Amino acid sequence: MTVARSPRRRRRRRAAVVRWLIRAAVVVVVFALGVAVGQALEDRPQAGTPVTSFSTIEPWTQTQTRPATEASTATTQP
Repeated sequence: MTVARSPRRRRRRRAAVVRWLIRAAVVVVVFALGVAVGQALEDRPQAGTPVTSFSTIEPWTQTQTRPATEASTATTQP
């Protein structure tokens, strides 16, 4: 006696295999994206060290003194 496999059982098995292949493909794609993002972050240029400069501003001093203005009144003589 020969027992033939039913087509229904074969379809279920194929569907299960296809689902597992799709899952595996999704896992591979997500892994590849993670590797690509990691490489992009690693290859970015490093930030330079901060540059701080100090400068002292000397106060301005007046070297020449102006003569004091004297109030003068003009008087006219007749």
